[in-house]
Amino acid sequence: MRDKTKKQWTFRARNLIKGELARRGLNYDDLAAKLKQIGVIDSPDNLRTKINRGTFSAAFMLQTLEAIGCKSVDVKVE
Repeated sequence: MRDKTKKQWTFRARNLIKGELARRGLNYDDLAAKLKQIGVIDSPDNLRTKINRGTFSAAFMLQTLEAIGCKSVDVKVE
């Protein structure tokens, strides 16, 4: 049961970032450029892999949300 719960949280984290990128019409090249502006260097391919895997750090999530100009997110638990 624990693995399923972890997978569910991973899926939600991944979808949160992917959703915020989609709402802004941004792709991984755009994200790499925006992260670079705040001092985070990462390739578009590495970002794609990291986000699709969904096992990134809280720091990476905050950096990403900051870089794309996200001021708030809906994280309600269903």
